[in-house]
Parts: sequence; structure tokens; C-alpha cells
Amino acid sequence: MPDIATTRRPTALVIGASAAGLFAAAALTEFADVTLIERDTLPDGPEARRGVPQAKHAHLVWSGGVQAFNDLLPGVVDDIVASGARLVHIMGDMVSRAPNEVWFRRFTSTHHRNLVCSRPLLDSVLRTRVLSDQRIALREDTRAVDLVGTATRVTGVRVQGADGDDTLTADLVVDATGRGSRAPQWLEALGLPKVTEREVNAGVAYATRLYRAPGTTADTDFPLINVQANPAKAPGQGGIILPVENNQWIVTLAGTRGGEPTAEPDRFEDFALGLGDPVIGELLKNAEPLSDVATTRSTANHRRYYEKMRAWPDGFLVLGDAIASYNPVYGHGLTVAAQCALAVRNTLRTAPLTAPGTARRAQRAASRPVAAAWDLAVGQDAFYPGATDTPPTAVEKYLARYVDRCVETGAGNPRALAALLDVMSLEKPATRLFSPDMVWPMLFGRKKPLLNAAPLTEAERDSALN
Repeated sequence: MPDIATTRRPTALVIGASAAGLFAAAALTEFADVTLIERDTLPDGPEARRGVPQAKHAHLVWSGGVQAFNDLLPGVVDDIVASGARLVHIMGDMVSRAPNEVWFRRFTSTHHRNLVCSRPLLDSVLRTRVLSDQRIALREDTRAVDLVGTATRVTGVRVQGADGDDTLTADLVVDATGRGSRAPQWLEALGLPKVTEREVNAGVAYATRLYRAPGTTADTDFPLINVQANPAKAPGQGGIILPVENNQWIVTLAGTRGGEPTAEPDRFEDFALGLGDPVIGELLKNAEPLSDVATTRSTANHRRYYEKMRAWPDGFLVLGDAIASYNPVYGHGLTVAAQCALAVRNTLRTAPLTAPGTARRAQRAASRPVAAAWDLAVGQDAFYPGATDTPPTAVEKYLARYVDRCVETGAGNPRALAALLDVMSLEKPATRLFSPDMVWPMLFGRKKPLLNAAPLTEAERDSALN
């Protein structure tokens, strides 16, 4: 009988089992058998863990991320909502003040929705869904030490675990380890040049406290309350009330250098009352705290320009926050993580995973959603004192003023708001802000005047205070 030829299925190692790693694993199963390498022991349910230090703070997923979630894992958003999350209409279910202190009207004509819940709940549902795939194996309590290979091809990872050191080989290695990624050092150790990096650090500190939903707000779809900091009035201070599952509010307050919130519980609500608008502090009047105050200062925008490196090894990718991490106030990290994984999947549908040059193409594709979120974040944060050694250029200053005009226009015109949200939600590129939907209302006037107070209804306010 003639021999029957068999084709070996490619293998992939994904370092990090947080959201970016889970999305990467889901994207790769179409092309390879995947092993997730995770330094922690993963919890069985929606619990915080060391590997996600920002988990206690407010998180949301913009509508571009909601689309990417479902593209990667069909139906997963419904699973998250069934577990207690909400799809919040932007701006209909929100009370939001922009950085230029303009209050958005609560138009309901756009399609945009934010996915809102606690980060532990989100991660739990994603883990359950992704790890149920038989093509994905999990190796917990295992730390990646460095890469195996050469400057032209990565062939595996050296790891340390409970059973000692080991070398794992694969056709593709993906670094999804987040802000603390050691990919720059690993690549240099293989003989590659130092990657270009940039940091824009507004000096933001965060303080978060969990509250029981006050009054009768638990019986209603209480709006998300968002007061953004104004870069033109340093120190910038802002905050958010995020109604989440289990009849709870996640309240996160933020301030830049010289105006940071503290971990002192007795000062939390006073800080909220002292924001540019006191609405958050007022709504906390009858709210019962359920936790101490958790703080963080790990909020700098930090980007590594891997897509610009002259040489890139086959068999290696960097995704999510390991490419670029952002000031969490903009809420783009989870959306970018999913969009990066989609970019990789789309690249691999056109080129074999093991082919020379495929990894470089995929790395460049992953840089596009990263760049979109980076420009939005840095376009605001670069204007805070001490944020960067390079002051904003004349072009950047012009674009910042133009975005302020877009916000003012969108705040009073639903057509312009749709264009603005397409960009803010990472659904479409920034060129959308120059489309007729934005330019015509901007030139010929808003349909409605700007609001002079938070658009919170009396019924909503009473539900929290009585």
C-alpha cells in the first residue's frame, strides 16, 4: 500500500493568559494548536488576580471592541451580558463631560454601545470560552524567561515552572504579557537592535472604591457617569461611576501631578465633590462603601514601535499592551487587544503561519489598531505639564483644537456625534472626523445649544439620593 502523507498542524505558544493572550489564542486556533503560558494560577471564577493589577479599577469595552469580541468568539458578548454585564448606549445611557468641559446630549440615534462590567467578570467569561477549545492547552504557574532562536527566527521559549526549567518549541511565539513585557530585552539578546520607544506620562494617579448601588438605582439601568479631566487646566482631575453586576458601583477617581487622589477613605468623596463638576460626589451621598480605596500610578502611555524595526524574526509576535499601553482613562486597552488578534487572524488567512515574512506582516497589521488608540490618548495627555520631553508640535496643537471643535459639534448634533463616536470607539479611522457628517454641522451650526449642566434626569438623581 502507498504511504499516506500526513501534514503536521503548526504549533503556537502564547505568553500571558490575560485578555490579550486569550484573544490571541482564539485567533490562532484556526491555524495552529496553541499552548497558553501563564505565570499565575488562574481563578475558577470572577476573581481578581496578581497578573491583572488594574482589575479593581473601572473598565469598559468600546463598540469597536464589542464587534471584535464577537468576530473572534461569536456570541461571547451575549455570554458576558448573561453573566451580569450591560451594553450601554453611547450617549443615551451615559452622562458624560468631555475634556474640554462640554456635556454631551444623550442622543439615542447612534448604534454605538459600550460593554460594561467588572474586569474579573469579563476575564472569567473569556477564560471559560477560550479554554473550552480543545485546540488550546494551558500551562499555569510557568514563567517565560527568554526566547529560543536567532535574530532571523524564534523557535521557542525557555520557561521556569514548579517542575524546574524547560524549553518549549513552537512555530510561533506570541508575547501578550502586557505593560511589563520583556520583549525588547529578549530581542536584543538575540542580536536585534533596540526597538524605538516613546512614553507620554501625564502623571495620572487612580483611586477606586466599590459601592453598593444607592437608593433604587439597582432597579433601573442607571447611566454611566463620566467627568473627564481637562488638560488645559492642570492638574487634570476626573472620575467615573460605572454601574456593574451584583448591584454595585465601581467609582474611579483620577488626578494628574499635584492633584492626585489618595488611598484615604475619608478623603475619597471630598475629592469627587471637588471635580470640575460635583455630580459624582453628590451621587455618592447615600452610597455604602463596600471596599477600601485601591490606587495605582501605572498609567503612562508607552509605545514600542516594533513595526518600524528593520529586521524582524520569523516565528515571533508581540500583541496588545506589550506593544503599547495607554492611560486607562480612555478605556481602549481591551478593544485594542481584540483588534490586534483580529489583525493577526486576517493576516494568517492570506499567508501560511510558517512562511518567511508572515510574522513581520502580522506585526505590522497589529500596529494599526495600536496607532489609532495611541493617537487619541497622546493627543490629550501630551498637553499636561511634564508629560513628555517633546512638546506638542504645531500640527498636534491644531489637531487638538480641531478635535475640541468636533466634540462641541457632536455634543449638539447627532449626525456629528455618530462620526465622533466612530473614531472614539475605534470603529473607523480618524479621517472620519473630516467627513461631511462632521464638517457640515461644524460649519453651519449645531442643531442644539451646548448644555450648561450634567444631563441627569430628576428621576435618576432622586433614585440615587432618596
